[in-house]
Amino acid sequence: MSSPGAGKGGGARIEVLISEADLAARVRALGEHITRDYAGRSLVVVGVLKGSFIFLADLVRAIDLPLSVDFIGITSYQGTTTTGVVKITSDLGRPIDGKDVLLVEDIVDTGLTMRYLLDNLATRAPASLKVCALLEKPSRARVTIPIDYRGFVIGDEFVVGYGLDWDGRMRNLPYVGVPRS
Repeated sequence: MSSPGAGKGGGARIEVLISEADLAARVRALGEHITRDYAGRSLVVVGVLKGSFIFLADLVRAIDLPLSVDFIGITSYQGTTTTGVVKITSDLGRPIDGKDVLLVEDIVDTGLTMRYLLDNLATRAPASLKVCALLEKPSRARVTIPIDYRGFVIGDEFVVGYGLDWDGRMRNLPYVGVPRS
């Protein structure tokens, strides 16, 4: 299935990889799973900016628990090219020591960024630290990342939409798609 990218996509043709309906159903299922796993506990959900913000907003509405939300901003890209160096651009607003923390990411690709974040957050002494990723690309993995809650496994394709961008654009597409020429 294809969708014209005019307006939101800036003219590129986007092939729908994961539909809006499939995203909604999977996010609901993840929210129910997380609700069961954290029953009776208070949860801190940490979104990795910028890509996770749409997924995170839908996910926290699907979690039926008392929770708080925080964000951590990181970058390892300049334009559309990875630099290989992860930098924190915006740190957490509150301490996480003694808290149950769920780190929410849009995509785990090589795993290097997530490994950096997990190592960094572990030094802050959370009671628990787990990962929820909308997408995983195992074919590109350079390090093993324990993904406790996984939305979808995808192939080695560049994807946009539902928070994922192409040089800052196309985050607002309501589905995950692959740009085609």
